[in-house]
This record gives sequence, C-alpha cells and structure tokens, in this order.
Amino acid sequence: MNYLSSLYAENVPHRAVAVYRYLKDRANRDGTCYPAIGTIAKDLKLSRRTVQRAIADLEKTGYLQKEQRWRENGGKSSLLFTVK
Repeated sequence: MNYLSSLYAENVPHRAVAVYRYLKDRANRDGTCYPAIGTIAKDLKLSRRTVQRAIADLEKTGYLQKEQRWRENGGKSSLLFTVK
C-alpha cells in the first residue's frame, strides 16, 4: 500500500482513490490499461460523471495520464490510461 500513501497525502477525494486503485489493479507492467468509463462506473457502482471527475482529479495531481486512442477509420476508441 506504499503507492497509496502519497495519494492520501494529496487529499484527493475518495472517488479518485477508488478509481486509482481500480486502474492500478488492471494496469499491465507498463502501468497502462484501457477500460471504458462505463465499465469502471459499473464495477465501482459509481455514476459515469463521478468517474470522469475522479479521472480529472487524478490527472490534475499527476497520478494519471489519459490519451485518446483512435481506430484506423478515424473513429474514437477507448482511452488509454497510464497510472503513475
């Protein structure tokens, strides 16, 4: 739980801690994962908007980076999350 100590010290909202732990648990060795916001919301029993706010909180504090992925035909794909 060492990775959470600094997160708790930042005083981020509990929603951000829950989303961070969820993403950290699903990340590969490189710290990346790409679950849909709807999937995160469903699994954590939160609203989609709450998950979006949590992601914004984590980006603002530097614990998470998100990147839009694109399909070959130019359409949007899922977000790529990099957990730090």
